[in-house]
Amino acid sequence: MAHKILVVGGAGYIGSHMVKRLGQLGCSVTTLDNLSGGHRDAVLAGELVVGDIADRELLDRLLARGQFDAVMHFASFIQVGESVKEPAKYYQNNVSNTLTLLDAMRGARVKKFIFSSTAATFGEPQYTPIDEIHPQRPINPYGRTKLMVEQVLADYEVAYGLRSVVLRYFNAAGADPEGQLGERHDPETHLIPLVLQVASGRRPHINVFGRDYDTPDGTCIRDYIHIQDLCEAHWLALQSLMQGQGSQAYNLGNGSGFSVQEVIDAARAVTGQPIPVVDGPRRDGDPARLVADSALARSRLGWQPRYADLTSIVQHAWNWEQKMASRNVIQP
Repeated sequence: MAHKILVVGGAGYIGSHMVKRLGQLGCSVTTLDNLSGGHRDAVLAGELVVGDIADRELLDRLLARGQFDAVMHFASFIQVGESVKEPAKYYQNNVSNTLTLLDAMRGARVKKFIFSSTAATFGEPQYTPIDEIHPQRPINPYGRTKLMVEQVLADYEVAYGLRSVVLRYFNAAGADPEGQLGERHDPETHLIPLVLQVASGRRPHINVFGRDYDTPDGTCIRDYIHIQDLCEAHWLALQSLMQGQGSQAYNLGNGSGFSVQEVIDAARAVTGQPIPVVDGPRRDGDPARLVADSALARSRLGWQPRYADLTSIVQHAWNWEQKMASRNVIQP
């Protein structure tokens, strides 16, 4: 039987890839998105409802008619720097609006929930790779909002029987291998699309913040996970809930990080472009290494990343960037 899924934030980067994948898998998909950061043309399957999760009446109507098996939640603000400058915006949307969504689900007796969380809940790593028992001590409002929702979900399972899977992403990257979807953030803050915008001529150079970290080449190391592999983890998480398994949290990454310099080198190799670099000082709060231990997701969900190599991630992102550059989309 095909699942009926409500995807909140399904017009954004990760959500739109998930909507496409659910459609391919035969699910009945409804996307709810206010289009503040998403794009109408990115919703490639099912129905798009333009609206906000802060609108309780809309949620009640939607959930009442939908008879959804589960909800996937991607509608969060995600910029760490902005969260420090505008914490109210983050607590309102990421926490308060999520509570509105969860309470509407309770009213409609929808009791399966997939939540997009983040490595930012861990704060400064005490060890790497980071597993699920690593202490969660976020150092910015963005990370705190995500941790608050994780704690809410634990309480809601005990009190209301709402089962959830929390997926903590490290660095989502890449694009749809078929070239239909990719990153379209405004402003763009992620390293790989920024580097590729330099390669395509839409930016003059890439900034490297710090070359004196305790890493092999002196630049920060991050764990990049292909968007398609993220979607597969969401699907497996959904299956676990549909099969009656209890709530769980998983860290999602490739388990081996790539440095900023390695990303630039890979982009030069893939694009054949020189990619000018401007070196600058370290940014506050940038750990030297953020790498996931995803053994739990691999063993319990059977998750196995297909695109773990940096070249595939960069190549798919480059295919998308060339498409965007030809349309002159999102000038920096």
